[in-house]
Amino acid sequence: MLRIALPNKGSLSEKAIKLVKEAGYKCRRWGKELLLVDSHHNIEFYFLRPKDIAVYVNAGFIDMGVTGRDLMIDSLVDLAELLPLSFGGSKFRYAVPNESTATGVKDFEGKTIACSYPNLVKKNLKENGVNADVVKLDGAVEISIKLGVANVIADVVESGRTLKEAGLKVVGETIMESEAILVSKDAALIEENEEAARFVQRLQGILVAREYVMIEYDVPKAAIDQACDLTAGIESPTVANLRDPEWCSVKAMIKNKSVNKKMDELSAIGAKGIIITEIKTCRL
Repeated sequence: MLRIALPNKGSLSEKAIKLVKEAGYKCRRWGKELLLVDSHHNIEFYFLRPKDIAVYVNAGFIDMGVTGRDLMIDSLVDLAELLPLSFGGSKFRYAVPNESTATGVKDFEGKTIACSYPNLVKKNLKENGVNADVVKLDGAVEISIKLGVANVIADVVESGRTLKEAGLKVVGETIMESEAILVSKDAALIEENEEAARFVQRLQGILVAREYVMIEYDVPKAAIDQACDLTAGIESPTVANLRDPEWCSVKAMIKNKSVNKKMDELSAIGAKGIIITEIKTCRL
């Protein structure tokens, strides 16, 4: 059986499970199960700590896993990124007290830095030629400065609200940007294992479908070239003649984020009956 690891908790867990379920796999947890078997697809889903997934995959105990890019790098393993999953986006940044005059990593020489990802921080310090002490904490990193544990923290920043509440500010460049990724020890897995390839294709289909919608409308033939330029589709739009010889119907995929702008532009050239339909999944 193909063994796939999903995060058992945290910000990545819910979205990872939702994505896999939408792709047609049985991975619904009723409690705190560590293993669910989808016998129809010959897959075992293991629910593991996000920080451990990269280690298990690297050791060969798990074939594929969903984890954060930051977690993978901090685990000091070199895995193949099979697919970025477009959720769990965050930035890893340094932060100091609001009254600090530090402006970036070069100001941290001889300082103590608290973080949950020590290997990632050490790598960044080395790249910048900075010597500093790194203290590993498993959580609540932002309180460490107030408690006198550290002068600086390095942490995952999403909205930045938690840092502001702790009286901290972000300084310097982003250490790294992260998101959820599907990984394996070897990219050749999807060439050698049919179910692994199908799993990647299905997830990709859901991710693409989330980016696009289907737009359909009627437009005067005199404006068809403008309409097709506005809704070019993936290859090209589908155009069909209507009973009225002066009109035709157009159907195409467009980016979800451009929907309202496209509708405005189509209306301006005389398009009527503009309909937007969500796409559940697709293959490009």
